[in-house]
Amino acid sequence: MDTTQLTYRIAFASIRGMGYELAEKLLDVVGSEQNFFELSEDKLRAITGSRSRIYSSSYRNEHLAKAQREINFINDNNVRAIYFTDDDYPKRLTNAPDSPILLYACGPCDLNSAHIISMVGTRHATAQGIRFCETLISEFAQQLPGTVVVSGLAYGIDIASHRAAIKHNLPTVAVMARGLNKIYPDAHRTDAANIVRHGGAIVTDYMSQDAMHKGNFLARNRIIAALADCTVVVESALNGGALVTARLAASYDRDVFAVPGKPGDEYSRGCNRLIQNNQAMLITCADDIIKAMNWECHKPAAIPREMELFPSLSPEEKAVVDYLKTNGESHINVIAQALQAPVYRIMSTLVDLDCRGLVVASPGSRYSLP
Repeated sequence: MDTTQLTYRIAFASIRGMGYELAEKLLDVVGSEQNFFELSEDKLRAITGSRSRIYSSSYRNEHLAKAQREINFINDNNVRAIYFTDDDYPKRLTNAPDSPILLYACGPCDLNSAHIISMVGTRHATAQGIRFCETLISEFAQQLPGTVVVSGLAYGIDIASHRAAIKHNLPTVAVMARGLNKIYPDAHRTDAANIVRHGGAIVTDYMSQDAMHKGNFLARNRIIAALADCTVVVESALNGGALVTARLAASYDRDVFAVPGKPGDEYSRGCNRLIQNNQAMLITCADDIIKAMNWECHKPAAIPREMELFPSLSPEEKAVVDYLKTNGESHINVIAQALQAPVYRIMSTLVDLDCRGLVVASPGSRYSLP
């Protein structure tokens, strides 16, 4: 691409509040990014009918100078600047009105891959949560090779997801809350290099010159949510940042999945609450996600095996199975009410039964017999 055109695009994208919809409207009026910066202040205000400060000459010149400096960083560090009109711009982002119109990426990963999942969770991941990331991603590697795993490079569930993807030869994308001039946290610099080396990418909407603020982390969650077909919350406290990502994903009409945990565990409460409020579907394995998303699975057909005629069931498990046998597919809340048991106990029972293949989980926290 012509360096001059890219400079104008970077400057245009860096204007405060510049989102997908505003960019399209402005370009329809002024014709091009270059015109936006070259037209006089009076002409711009007359065309747009607005007195906004973004049309002032000083404001536009400031952003243009910043963009010219950014070009040097891009060229020196082999960074891709992906603009919203480019063919390789992530098409999924166009469905989210607050998506950035320009992304900076380091790494070859195709951000328009057929299957993309986001995995998020607490920075204080438990051994169980890390094991789940490993297991889930290994199942995706076997059943849907090429699935892209998106996360935020943070401690805990994020980095566990990236590392598991690399281990099982799946491309992974780390969305950063700062420019590509410095990896954050610094402890994950080697992981970032491995992500790029193994066909993934480090992505951000921040320039190398942008200051890092606490609010950047919440802002970048919108990209993690919008870049994928669905979001998986592995572990989260009741006020965890992962729940923000889950809410954003739902607002973008993406599917949200959550991994259940013990009721008393601090970092299971967020996931359990999402499931309890029907804001996420309970999952225990990759199959649950693949079926819910109606993705074609490449897993070899399983060899039929005779089911246990009289499986060993606890009294609670037997009560749940008997209820489903009589009433058919039912919501977890309905089952709990009918059996006069707390939802969290029924949830644990259903998870165990699902793992043993004795019940089938469906979208919307509904269960039935196989």
